[in-house]
Amino acid sequence: MFEGLLAFLRNPGGYETPLPEADAGHAMGALLVRAAKADHAYLFEEIQLIDKVIAKRHGLDPVEAAKYRASCERLETEMPDTSEIAIIIKNAISENEREATLRALWAVVYADGIKHTEEDKLLHQIEEVLGIAPSRAKELQSAARNAQDGS
Repeated sequence: MFEGLLAFLRNPGGYETPLPEADAGHAMGALLVRAAKADHAYLFEEIQLIDKVIAKRHGLDPVEAAKYRASCERLETEMPDTSEIAIIIKNAISENEREATLRALWAVVYADGIKHTEEDKLLHQIEEVLGIAPSRAKELQSAARNAQDGS
């Protein structure tokens, strides 16, 4: 029995949690994670903001939001094409929700206080897939930057 427990804890079989359903909520969380990782760093400030966005969007407490984010991280890893993730969102939510998602994505990008070209490219790709006009996307980007500067 003790050996079985040790084997389980060591994870010799490469046990992985199942991939979460690719619904709009998990897709949005996966995009938040992808935006945070776009600069090849996944910082505490970004994770904290992702958890806050997820908690607010889904009415979750902090522990539930962290668990939800973990499943979104798994989805983000397994879905290599950003456009595919964004299409899930585009087809499932309203224009207002798509705009709110884009603003949340910019907020995550700005959470570390450093702007990177990779992040900028990724979010412009996402805004195009979501069908948000460039002028409106700039307004949402500015709103997210101003909110971050004011915090």
